[in-house]
Amino acid sequence: MNLSRHRIFGFVAAIAVLTGLIGAASFPALERHYMRQQAAQDAVPLKLAVESLRATLDRYAPLPALIGERPQLSALLLDPENLTLRAVVNEDLRQTAATVKATDVYLMDISGRTVAAASYRDAGSYVDRNFSYQSYFNQALNGDLSSFSVYGTTTGERGYFYAAPVEEGERIVGVLAIKFNIAAFDSIWRGAQSDLMVIDRNDFVFMSSRPDWHFRAIRPLSDATLRLIAQNLQYPIDRIDILPITATPLSADAQLIDIEGAQPESFVRTSQRLTDLDWTMSSLTATRPATLNALNTLLIAGLMALLTLAALLAYLLKQTRQTEAMAQEQKAKRILEAAVVARTSDLQAALADLKQTQTDLIQAGKLSALGQMSAALSHEFNQPLAAVKSYADNAGAFLDRDRVPEARDNLDRISKMVDRMATISSHLRNFARRPQQATGPLLLNAVIQDALAVVEMRLGSEGGEIIYDPPSNETWVTGGHVRLQQVIVNLINNALDAMEDQSHGQVTITVAGPTISVRDTGAGIDPDHVANIFDPFFTTKAPGKGLGLGLSISFNIVSDFGGVLSAQNHPDGGAVFTVTLQETTPKEVAAQ
Repeated sequence: MNLSRHRIFGFVAAIAVLTGLIGAASFPALERHYMRQQAAQDAVPLKLAVESLRATLDRYAPLPALIGERPQLSALLLDPENLTLRAVVNEDLRQTAATVKATDVYLMDISGRTVAAASYRDAGSYVDRNFSYQSYFNQALNGDLSSFSVYGTTTGERGYFYAAPVEEGERIVGVLAIKFNIAAFDSIWRGAQSDLMVIDRNDFVFMSSRPDWHFRAIRPLSDATLRLIAQNLQYPIDRIDILPITATPLSADAQLIDIEGAQPESFVRTSQRLTDLDWTMSSLTATRPATLNALNTLLIAGLMALLTLAALLAYLLKQTRQTEAMAQEQKAKRILEAAVVARTSDLQAALADLKQTQTDLIQAGKLSALGQMSAALSHEFNQPLAAVKSYADNAGAFLDRDRVPEARDNLDRISKMVDRMATISSHLRNFARRPQQATGPLLLNAVIQDALAVVEMRLGSEGGEIIYDPPSNETWVTGGHVRLQQVIVNLINNALDAMEDQSHGQVTITVAGPTISVRDTGAGIDPDHVANIFDPFFTTKAPGKGLGLGLSISFNIVSDFGGVLSAQNHPDGGAVFTVTLQETTPKEVAAQ
């Protein structure tokens, strides 16, 4: 290798190292970008969770005042020794609690003693218990509607209380309180994609989808705060612990938090204040997806950079070879000129052959390099990317209309498409057999249905019709789901391409046992092309319409399954591509 080529490789290597350093330096900023993006996505479900919590609280808030207007309540408070009236009120409160789905509804006199309660039948009933120390009782006794969250020291339940005064004329004669269990929110939230928590004004976690976060403060509590909690019996003092959180701002409403412990965890935290309640509700999503997105972005950028460097290296080496070839040609020309008188015709013919051979070799090298660099990235991802874009547009439209379930369904479809693209990319490096890739039993109809879902986007935009009548009996075949789906998608797309000059082309798919046939109504296959139709890079399409890899890849995939892919013209017009696979039985499936 001469000095010029050494310099070329050194120059390209330096660029590669510089690109790697830039990628490593940009990773933290890229990771934070995806974290902020995750926080923005979490804002919508967080808002829905806040609205759900507020709706539940608002549903219970007016009940104490409404129930407190019942005449028998003030009558019992004025005559607490009337056992008959007390029995009537107890039963009335029990039925009311059952109707409104409250944990308890109880009536207290002005001293704080409970004279009647919905739980009067239970062992842990509030009857005869005194709650004069509770802030919600004192606020209600002063004529205000009050609320209070507490861990019940009697029942062990985490409850939320609303209380209102009971009046007789202009005089307050008692307080009616209603309690409902907030643990139901925790169980509902555990099904969410993100962890949720609610903290009070003291940064104390009293609601969360994570049980290990309950009764933990995200900052040290002062002695005064602890005394107030103990005085109101609001939370179990002996169970209060610190949740060690380190927060780093990401945006105005989002933070990166690290939770220390035996297994440290990192989350993207998105918060929303409930100002009237002095609460903060937060959504916490693990940072791992953001980190993986950043790594995937850098990986894709790195692959593109490597492809660009490979193209640059090929170009520079080609220039070097051309320079060397030109020098050799000049030398040969001088030798030929010296002997031109004696051997003119022979040497001129040899020179012409040499130039033609040189041109053919350069052109073949160009085609080979272009095929190796771009075939894998340009052929197989078009349909999945089109489906992902359509589902993303649909999800955005559904979110604009607050149709979250439909939006989530589209996001799930996008996730499946991305998984499919990742699987496809693992075997697109070449189209040779890859027997090490696992195959197994699968339902043929399920694969066809998935393939139809991929191409339906194209049908919607370009027209055309697919006729498919699923067989009445399920057929099990040996293969790989994604790769067999890829074969069927390729055959359907080729059929649609063959009918692009028709206003309403039809593709007919039939299944007979382990055999799938895909027929179009196009012009059919030229007899001269039948022998070469599955060769790599063979195509009859116009330049820019295809590289001739689809059928070659499909042929190798089917062969890898132990099957056969063939093509012929239909007697009534059009072409028919037939895939015959190895059939398996339910017993063989169970054995595997």
